[in-house]
Amino acid sequence: MITPDLAPRESAAPVTRRSGAARGAALIGWVALSAVLPGAAHLRAGRWRAGLLLLGGHLTVVVSVVCVAAGADAGLAGRALGWLGQISMVFLACSLAWFWLVIRSYVVLRPGRLPRSWQILTGLVAGVLAVVVAVPFAVAARYVRVSEQTLDAMFAAPAATGQAGVAPQRDDPWAGRDRVNVLLLGGDWGDNRIGMRTDSINVASVDVRTGNTVLLGLPRNLEHVRFPPGSPMAVRFPFGFQLPEYRPGWREDLLFSVWQYADDHPELFGGRRHMGAEVLKETIGHILGLRIDWYALVNIWGFAKMVDALGGLVMTVDRDIVYGLYDEGVVRAGTRRLNGTEALWYARSRTYSDDFDRMHRQRCVLGALLSQADPATVLSRFTEIAAATRRIVRTDVPRPMLEHLVPLAWKAKHAAITSLQFVPPLVNTAYPDWDRIRQLTAKAIRASVRTPARTPARAAAGPSAIPSGSPPAPSPASAPRRHRHSPSPSPAPTLTPPGTPSPIDDGCAAPHPATAR
Repeated sequence: MITPDLAPRESAAPVTRRSGAARGAALIGWVALSAVLPGAAHLRAGRWRAGLLLLGGHLTVVVSVVCVAAGADAGLAGRALGWLGQISMVFLACSLAWFWLVIRSYVVLRPGRLPRSWQILTGLVAGVLAVVVAVPFAVAARYVRVSEQTLDAMFAAPAATGQAGVAPQRDDPWAGRDRVNVLLLGGDWGDNRIGMRTDSINVASVDVRTGNTVLLGLPRNLEHVRFPPGSPMAVRFPFGFQLPEYRPGWREDLLFSVWQYADDHPELFGGRRHMGAEVLKETIGHILGLRIDWYALVNIWGFAKMVDALGGLVMTVDRDIVYGLYDEGVVRAGTRRLNGTEALWYARSRTYSDDFDRMHRQRCVLGALLSQADPATVLSRFTEIAAATRRIVRTDVPRPMLEHLVPLAWKAKHAAITSLQFVPPLVNTAYPDWDRIRQLTAKAIRASVRTPARTPARAAAGPSAIPSGSPPAPSPASAPRRHRHSPSPSPAPTLTPPGTPSPIDDGCAAPHPATAR
C-alpha cells in the first residue's frame, strides 16, 4: 500500500529540479539576447509595445551608425575632435542604459517563479552580465574624456593663432594659403635643467591641396644666424648671432640657443616675456624664405616616459653608443628592446659622434616609435601615454584648427613626402650660404608641387637624416666632442645632386619585435 504512494513522490523531485534548471537557463539566455537585441526579453514576456520600441530604436541607431561609419572620412574625424565632450557623455549614457536594460530584462521575465536557489543564481549571472556590457562603454567614455583633457592641455586657446599663424575661416580654413609650414622641434627643458635648447629643428611644408610634403632639416649648430631685418634680434645682432665664449672653445651663439636667448632677454621685446617660440619661428622662416605658421615642441627628456609607457622600442643598434658626461653609459649594439632611457640616449648621444649622425639616429627612433605604437598597446596603456604626452608637448596650434589639420595629415600620409637636410657638404655650418639655403628650399617646394599626389615606393616612418646617403660612423679616435668647431665626417657619395630632395628613406633597420632579445 505504501509503495504506490511513494513512487510518484520519488520521481517528482527530479522533474522539479530539471524544470527549474531549464527555466533558469532559458531566462539567462533571454537576458543575454536582450543585451545584444534590446527588447527581446520584453517580447518574450508579452510586453509587445515596450519590446518593439526598444528593438526598433536599437536597430535604427545601429543602421545609422553603420551608415555614418561607411561614409566617414578624415574630415569627420577632425570634426569629431570638437565633439569629444558630447561623445564622452553619449558613451556614459550608453553604459548606464545598457546596465539598466539588462537588469530590466531580467525583471520582466519574472524570476520570482523560479526555485529560490535559481533565483539567486540567475540574479548573480544577470548582475555580472549587466556590469560586463556596461564597462566597455564606461571605459570608452573615460578614454574620450582623457583625450579631450590632453588636447585642451596641449593646444593653444582659440584666439592664440600667433602672428604668422593661419586664422581659421568658415569657407577657407587656410585663409587663401597654398601651403602650411609647421616648425617641428625637439627640446630639452626640465625641472633639473637651466633653460632649453632646441636640439632637433625641422620644418614640414605641406601643400594643402595635394598633401605633398617637404621636410626641411636644419642643424642645431648653424653659426652666424641671421634674423629678419628690422626685428629686435636683428637690431641686437646686425652681423649675425654672435656671443662671447663663456669658456675657451665653448659658445652658445648657435641656432639651438636662439629660443633661450630670446626668453632670457625680454628687454629686447619691450618687456614681453616668453618670446623664444615666436622669435625662433621668425628666424627659421627667414632662413628658409618661408612663413612659419605654427610650431610643435617635444621634450626629449619626457620622451623616455613615452617610450616606457609603450613598453619600450625594438631597434637594431649598429654599434655601441656611449653616453654620459664621463662616458659612464652605453647602449649596446644588437637588435633588442630599448627602454625609455636607452632610447633617449641612443637618439641624443654625440660621444664619438656628431650632430649629423645624431640627426640620423633621431629619425630612426621616431620611425620606430610611430611604427611600433600599435593600437592594442596604445589602448592598454592609454592613460599613461596621455599623461606623458601632456608633459612633453608644447605647441601654438589653435584648438579649432585640429578639425582641419587632421584631414590634411591624412592627405599628407598618402601623398609624396620628400626630405632636404641642410648638412655638410650641402651647407657649411660655420659659414652658411643663406641665399643658397633659400634657393634650395624654393626648388624643393616647386618640385613637390609638380609631384603627383601619391606615396613614394620607399616610404618609411621618419625623414631621412641627410640627402640620399648616410655618413659612415666616425671612429672613436677621430671624433672630438662637445666643441663648437668639431669636425664632421664626410658623407658618402650621394646618388642625386646635392640639394635634391629625396623620398623619405631614413636608412634605419626595421626589426620585427619578435627578434628582440
